[in-house]
Amino acid sequence: MNDTADAWGGLLARILLAHMFIYSGFAKIMGYAGTQAYMEAHHVWTALLPLVILTELGGGLLILFGLYTRLAAFLVGGFSALAALFFHMNFSDMGQTYNFMKDFTIAGGMLVLVLHGPGRISLDRLWRRKA
Repeated sequence: MNDTADAWGGLLARILLAHMFIYSGFAKIMGYAGTQAYMEAHHVWTALLPLVILTELGGGLLILFGLYTRLAAFLVGGFSALAALFFHMNFSDMGQTYNFMKDFTIAGGMLVLVLHGPGRISLDRLWRRKA
């Protein structure tokens, strides 16, 4: 693959990985009470909701812009794996099974970012060049 395709491909990959978390974090802010009720129904401590929002919205934005990408991808990937384990373990429900697999697939994509970094078009790369 040539350098240009590699650079733009890395940016596209980050956009595709980040957009769901940015949207979901914002949706949790807008539907705060509903999200709390969902967490309560799954016996998850609702005091964690601000941290969940920070992880999704903040982590998604960091990944989108390629800033502290490896750390953000590690945290968001771990969050995805935990979400699968806390919310999608009802394997008798095919929808929950798909969500379980989706969350672990996302964790895998985040692991690729942890291992390989954000790519050439990123704030991480820009700041590393200036240092």
